[in-house]
Parts: sequence; structure tokens; C-alpha cells
Amino acid sequence: MAAYLTKEGFEKKMEELKELEAQRPIIKQAIAEARDKGDLSENAEYDAAKEAQGMLEMKIAKLKELVASARIIDDSKLNTNEVQLLNKVTIKNVKNGMQMTYTIVTESEADLKAFKISSNTPIAKALMGHKVGDVVQVQAPVGVMDFEIIEIGI
Repeated sequence: MAAYLTKEGFEKKMEELKELEAQRPIIKQAIAEARDKGDLSENAEYDAAKEAQGMLEMKIAKLKELVASARIIDDSKLNTNEVQLLNKVTIKNVKNGMQMTYTIVTESEADLKAFKISSNTPIAKALMGHKVGDVVQVQAPVGVMDFEIIEIGI
């Protein structure tokens, strides 16, 4: 299954892959040093280094699979007629008037601190396909909330 990424998101994943691959010689060295300490059957350092190597290789494999199947979204082809992936959406809580702006991104690029929410979240799912002025209902832990779409941008 293809993963959809922005150009920025793809570049971040490639940088992360490069950083992980740079750790390989460090872990290889730790394994060699632990092996030099003697009996491997009771060598906790060796076991820990081998486990770290396994985890690192698993992360590298997952990232390689992600970038190999990634489809880069061309944000020049985005429109702002209705909410879609990569749109920056300003919404207003109908009950209290509070406004917030989120960018709807793929799951692998979600970052709440940067106000980037995954398209799989209840709020993003409710907003998708709607236009400015529409009021959407979102099922939240505190109950159903109504949000009015104020602005759709890129």
C-alpha cells in the first residue's frame, strides 16, 4: 500500500533513514567490544547490543519500505474549494467561539505540536469534503461537538 507524503515529509523520512543507517557502525562496534569480554552465554552487554542491532535494522527496514512505496503529493495541485489532505483549515467551535487552525496531513506526518493532524483523526474525517461555512459534527470524548469551517488554505 502506498504511503502519501508531502515533499517535506519525504525529505524528513530520508534524513531519518540516513541517521539510522549511520548508527550501524556504532552498534557493530558495541557488539565487537562485548564479544571481546568473553563468555557470550552470560554476557548482558552482548545481548543488549544484539537486541539494539535488531531494533535498528527493523526501523531501517520499515523506513525503507515506507519511502520505497511513498507517493509524493504535489501541493501545487491542491484546491481550497473543500477540505482535503494538506489543506490548512481554520475552524470555530460553535459552542464557545474558540478558533483553531490545523493542517490535515498523512498519519506518518502528524504532529499535534505543529498543528498537523492525521487525516485518520475524527476531526479530520469530519472536515474532509466540506466547504467554508459548513458546520460539521465531531464525536469527541466529551460528546458531539459542532465546528464551523471558517477558512480553507494551503
